Amino acid sequence: MTEPLPSDRLAHRTDPSRFAFATTAELDDLRELVGQPRAARAVEFGVSMDRDRYHVYVMGPPGTGRHTLVERVIAERASKASRPSDWAYVNNFAAPHRPLALELPPGRGRELRDDLRALIEELQGTIPAVFESEEYSSKVEAVDAEFRDRHERAFSTLGAQATEQGIALLRTPAGFSFAPVKDGEVMSPEDFGKLSAEEQKRIEGAITQLQSQLEHIVRDVLRWRKERLERIKHLNRDMTLLAVGHLVDDMKRRYAGFERVIAYLDAVQADVIENVDDFRKREGPVPTLPGIARGEEPSTRRYEVNLLVDHADSAGAPVINADHPTHQNLIGRVDHIAQLGTLVTDFGLIKPGALHRANGGYLIVDAAKLLWQPFAWEALKRALTRREVRIESLAEMYSLVSTVSLEPEPIPLRLKIILIGERMLYYLLQAYDPEFVQLFRVGADFSDEFERTPENEVQYARLLATVARRDGLLPLGRDAVAASIDFGARLAGDSTKVSANLRRVVDMLGEADFLARQAGRAAVGAEDVRTALEAQRHRADRLREQLHENILRGTIMIDTAGAKIAQVNALSVFDLGDFAFAEPTRVTATTRLGEGQVIDIQREVRLGGAIHSKGVLILASFLAARYSLNHPHALAASLAFEQTYGTVDGDSASLAELCALLSSLAATPIRQSLAVTGSVNQLGEVQAIGAVNEKIEGFFDVCAARGLTGEQGVVIPAANVEHLMLRDDVIAACAAGRFGVYPVRTVDEAIELLTGIPAGAPDAVGALPPETVNARVARRLQELAERHRGALVVARALGRPGGRGRRGTRG
Repeated sequence: MTEPLPSDRLAHRTDPSRFAFATTAELDDLRELVGQPRAARAVEFGVSMDRDRYHVYVMGPPGTGRHTLVERVIAERASKASRPSDWAYVNNFAAPHRPLALELPPGRGRELRDDLRALIEELQGTIPAVFESEEYSSKVEAVDAEFRDRHERAFSTLGAQATEQGIALLRTPAGFSFAPVKDGEVMSPEDFGKLSAEEQKRIEGAITQLQSQLEHIVRDVLRWRKERLERIKHLNRDMTLLAVGHLVDDMKRRYAGFERVIAYLDAVQADVIENVDDFRKREGPVPTLPGIARGEEPSTRRYEVNLLVDHADSAGAPVINADHPTHQNLIGRVDHIAQLGTLVTDFGLIKPGALHRANGGYLIVDAAKLLWQPFAWEALKRALTRREVRIESLAEMYSLVSTVSLEPEPIPLRLKIILIGERMLYYLLQAYDPEFVQLFRVGADFSDEFERTPENEVQYARLLATVARRDGLLPLGRDAVAASIDFGARLAGDSTKVSANLRRVVDMLGEADFLARQAGRAAVGAEDVRTALEAQRHRADRLREQLHENILRGTIMIDTAGAKIAQVNALSVFDLGDFAFAEPTRVTATTRLGEGQVIDIQREVRLGGAIHSKGVLILASFLAARYSLNHPHALAASLAFEQTYGTVDGDSASLAELCALLSSLAATPIRQSLAVTGSVNQLGEVQAIGAVNEKIEGFFDVCAARGLTGEQGVVIPAANVEHLMLRDDVIAACAAGRFGVYPVRTVDEAIELLTGIPAGAPDAVGALPPETVNARVARRLQELAERHRGALVVARALGRPGGRGRRGTRG
């Protein structure tokens, strides 16, 4: 019969004396992560691969140091890289709704912005001075004098012609008119009527002729006025060019070699000349608009430089962590301002996104956050595929608003994207998004745990030293380091490995540091670590205590002494995030004459998961194959998890269920002082399960509360022995012989242990030893088969249908 495990196999404790340091203050910082060589090489390759579409997806569980490793590798490479270009948006004077993007060397974007501001500021003083100068006034006066002279000559000539014909040219408020004169006085209508008809006709004809000449002169005056305006405008342009030309030429010399900047400066000069009146002094206060600094003339905003990305103060390539990757936060946006009841915008309201800021460097994005944001994933793929950042308005794209918007010129994109997320997201994207495979060609997979070798334990100690210094914690004594490694092994659920979940360890160290400081210690000790872990467990175990209390009060029926037929203590695990615990659950079985079916009551009421149902089908197959090879399997059985009101899943109770069925068939009681966990295959072999430590401790706590007798224990798969990392109190009880952990490899070993009766192995001819469990089971199934055959004979004799057996005969 299987013997309980010795206490030294119930956990693998780290020996503090193996460490050559007293505290972690003596250790150097650790730059690499422990036990992640594969992921580290993948990240370094992906970051260093300077080819398009070799972006990186970093996968693994949270807390394994994914961000730490990625940021360290990127920081090292980014610090040695050259600074990327500055990018700015400027006004497109030919098409203002399509702002132009200018690329400049790092730092030159800020220079261009400041130079343009200085230029406009200087022009605001220079241009008014030019137009107030005596030179300009004299030239304007000369033009005015020329046109006044033309005006006077024309009208003087017309007046002289009229006088020669006895007609006067009169200026009236309504304009010019002609009237006959006599003796230097305008002739009255009565006097004009006294003239002879021939004289009147002569005067009228002369006036008509003069009126025609006057009309020609008026047309000439209008033409001369337009010509004057053109002359003045041309003069203004010449004078403006005199003020602007040399300043713009100086700027163009400073930006020689940047063709687009030169072209933009030429456009600025042309626009200033064309709109010179905007720079001349005005009467009254300068108007202001929302979003524009008070005192700044709105008309000069079009000469501003919207410096989108400025690398003047950067050191190396940019590294951007997009913690809120919405569509706008990724590709940028165009803001609007309310003006006179409507929304307006211009190039100065273009805002950069994370892609703009990371252009030429690295962008780190959380995959889950990215996929949760509407349109963000598609926008990112579109930018990477086009290799450009194009700012697009979702509201305009889907016609959600009707307002003036912009179409900024797209900016070329060259950067490295690092997505960090769960493995499931990676495989789902690979399966359902063909573009993902094309864009993210490097996968870096972080392990959940690493090997517990002496070398890795020393590296782990250095990691703890690094964390302590980084977070301002007290140094850890060697015993605290050993306890932390043991905690990591418990998290991994394997005595030969250590969990890579650094977050849980860091949280624990923070609490242990608090306890050590309260006690006035200079270093964190093992007792501080254990106390911190117990405090964490206590804060989270309200539900465990409630279930535990219900078991002890008998509300949930669990026996820990005696023996009963067809009743077994299975073990159920409750996973509450960072806290998992187990409690015993009663499994019962009933058997009777039937057609070979095993009814899983949990599945019938839809409270059983698929894996649990699979386990029941496997054990049913095992029963039929072992005991009913040569006769009908005339069994009907039912299995139930008593007092469970939620979904049951997993196959770790299939060994307990099988033992309950065997006990029912053999009419042999099972020890209630033992709990059972393990899954079985169709060959009767016991397979490993998860959470073995929590299951053992869950049953131990119930037994300890009722009093340990030395008969209690837990039956586990032998394959789980190397996973044991039990609590100290459990190990102590086992060492004292008051509790036991029994490893089994087969169903026969388990049933022997549970019943105290040999399982029984067939001899050379297949006969089973009498009064063994297997012999009793086989005898019972033989009886059921004979009764089944008898029932079929009677049914045929009476001419009645025989159920499925009758239909099978007819078939």
